[in-house]
Amino acid sequence: MSISVPNPTTFDAAGFATQALSSPAALAAVLDHTLLKPDATRSQVLSICEEAATHKFACAMVNPYWTATAAAALKGTGVPVGVVIGFPLGATLTASKKEEAARVVALGAHDVDMVLNIGLLKSSEFDAVKQDIHTVAEVVHAHGAILKVILETCLLSFEEKMRASELAIEAGADFIKTSTGFSTGGATVDDIQLMRGVAGNRSGVKASGGIRSLADAQAMLYAGATRIGASASVRIVNELANPSDVAAVPAAGY
Repeated sequence: MSISVPNPTTFDAAGFATQALSSPAALAAVLDHTLLKPDATRSQVLSICEEAATHKFACAMVNPYWTATAAAALKGTGVPVGVVIGFPLGATLTASKKEEAARVVALGAHDVDMVLNIGLLKSSEFDAVKQDIHTVAEVVHAHGAILKVILETCLLSFEEKMRASELAIEAGADFIKTSTGFSTGGATVDDIQLMRGVAGNRSGVKASGGIRSLADAQAMLYAGATRIGASASVRIVNELANPSDVAAVPAAGY
C-alpha cells in the first residue's frame, strides 16, 4: 500500500498523518524497517527482510555489505532495499560516496541514504556540500533509485539545519533526514517541523533516531515527516493494530 503526499501550496502534515495512521498497512508503508548495527548477522538481515515483506514496509534498510542479500530475499515481494552510504560520519570522499552509491544500486538498492559532509557544512563550504550531494544524486537517479540525505541534526545549529536542508534539496535529495542514530541524539518534533518548513512540498522528510513507539511515530508524522526510520517498526505497527497486546518494555533503538 502506498501513501501519496498531498500537494497544496503548504504541506498538509495533519492530512498526511491522518492517512498514514488510518490503518496498520498505511502506517507500514511509511516505515523504513532498519538494521544498521555493525554486528548485524546474515540471519538478522534475512529476518528483517522477512518482516519487511510480511508487513509491506517502505523498505528494509541495511548496511552496504548486505545489499545483495537483502535484494535476493525481497525479490518479488514489492518491498525495496534501502542502503546507507558514507555512514555514519559523512566524511568520506565524494568519489567514495559516488562509487559506493553506484555499487549498491547496481546490487539492487532502491533507497540510498547518504550522510551529508557535516564538517564541510560547519566550515561554510556550502558549494562543496551541495556538490557532494549532487554527485551522489546523479548516480542514484540514473538508476531509478531515490536519495535521502541525513543531516545529523543533533550536531547542527538552527541556522545550519536550515542551510543543510536547503542545500540538500537544491542538490537533488528526494528526502531530507534527521539522523544516523549513531551520534548524540535522534529525531525531534522541532527538527521535523523546521525541515518541513524548509522543504514545503519539494521533498520528503524522514524522521530517524530514537523512534520506538506509536506515540513517537505519531508525533513525527503530525510534525511533517513523510517517512520514518526505525528498528522498532514491527512493534509500532502492532501497537496500532492491537494496542493491548504490545508488551510494556522498551523497543530497541534505531
